[in-house]
Amino acid sequence: MVFEDANVTALLNSTPDAMVFVDPAGTIVFVNAQTEAMFGYRPDELIGQPVEALMPKRFRQPHVGRRDAYALAPRRRPMGQGLELFGLKRDGTEFPVEISLSEVETSNGMLISGAIRDATERVRIQNELTAARDEAQRANRAKSSFLAAASHDLRQPLQALSLLNAVLGKSAASERTVRAVEQQARALDAMTDLLNSLLDISKLESGAVKPDICDCQVQDIFRRLSAEFELQAEAKGLKLLVDDCRDVVRTDAGLLEQIIQNLVANAIRYTREGLVQLRCLHMNENVRIEVLDTGIGIPGRELESIFDEFYQLHRAPGEPKEGLGLGLSIVQRLAELLDHPLDVASTPGEGTCFAVTLPRGARHAGGPGSAAGLDDLAGTLRVLLIDDDAAVARATTMLLESAAHKVGLAATCKEAIAVLDARGTPDVIVADFHLGGGRTGIETIAALRAACGQPIPAILVTGDTSSAVAGQVAEVEACRILSKPVDANRLLTELDELANSSVSPII
Repeated sequence: MVFEDANVTALLNSTPDAMVFVDPAGTIVFVNAQTEAMFGYRPDELIGQPVEALMPKRFRQPHVGRRDAYALAPRRRPMGQGLELFGLKRDGTEFPVEISLSEVETSNGMLISGAIRDATERVRIQNELTAARDEAQRANRAKSSFLAAASHDLRQPLQALSLLNAVLGKSAASERTVRAVEQQARALDAMTDLLNSLLDISKLESGAVKPDICDCQVQDIFRRLSAEFELQAEAKGLKLLVDDCRDVVRTDAGLLEQIIQNLVANAIRYTREGLVQLRCLHMNENVRIEVLDTGIGIPGRELESIFDEFYQLHRAPGEPKEGLGLGLSIVQRLAELLDHPLDVASTPGEGTCFAVTLPRGARHAGGPGSAAGLDDLAGTLRVLLIDDDAAVARATTMLLESAAHKVGLAATCKEAIAVLDARGTPDVIVADFHLGGGRTGIETIAALRAACGQPIPAILVTGDTSSAVAGQVAEVEACRILSKPVDANRLLTELDELANSSVSPII
């Protein structure tokens, strides 16, 4: 008997793992009761057999060398680290196992013990987790593909409708027609806001948004937002105050602007009288950007809910519905993505203050749109329009011609070069990002500039709002990017400004 003490034998038989003891030559000298239950062999069938009898045949020969090496330098360790181990039942069934080895000194000399555990359930769970992870990755890839398609395809008809609405507005004669066009414009704006918000939420959930962290000027963002919201605030009888902020912060400039844009829009929406203020506070290592208003305020019990999707503050009976309830949810997700602390303080009936805190950047940093004081360009422009969507191309042409610009139209790079040869160098190129044949607007702009030997100012219009596209455009000289659906007045303004400037891209 290997273990002379009956208590030791009883103890080994009571352990939950199968225990196999072999001598330095690899011969089985003892097995416990769990070994019989696991492998199906009686103890007398195993004692005296090589330990390789418990392994599938393909593992036996390699194991002899590893077993001999362990006998020369035994130590407590898991067996087969980094390898998949399998046991072989008496009926020929293979199953995954985990084995821990150690040396044991007995009156009969040194033995090597192996504690064997059936790993079938662990491997099953691991395989299920791996399959679930792979499925989630496939779903994310599919979702990203859908978002890319949706960003382009869903915005295309909105782009055409928005441009046609602008054309109708310029030619409306009767007061009734003007009112109808204005109502149509508001409906299109609501559709655009909903589409953009839903796509933003989906992209953030899928992980498709990847921050591009750099140093940027806060003043560039403040200047653009001031111009964007000035008329909107004035139309509600509000005063919009925007600080002169010369701080440089380290962030993704585009995503930060989206955060502040949503906060300012929200402040104007829920403020009936008084003011909305955009300001920055200078701290030692950080910059705190605040959006304050004298609006209706938020009850304390609702502060935790305002960042939920589609959540809106309670309105008085008869009050129109304000917004979609997605802006603050997007703000919170972007702030978490950028790791910028976000907080809010509010007093019902007095107003609200939203604040985001950012790390300081280098003082010399420049940023998108850093040039200021652009002059309007008077006179007719020669515009080369490149778009393979016939409806959008027609609508854009009608808009540009209503503003007295001359338009050369092309659907492909080859057609655009033909227009260039026939009409000469245009003042500005307006190109869609996704063109037929897998070619991009950036490639087409480069080909046209090469053909005429000069950097023609360009506007790239796209429904793809990813940072990857913005990054590509940022590397192109004298080129701006506009996201679909493009506001008609914004397009005309950008067109005139770009034709007489070479500023960095504005998104």
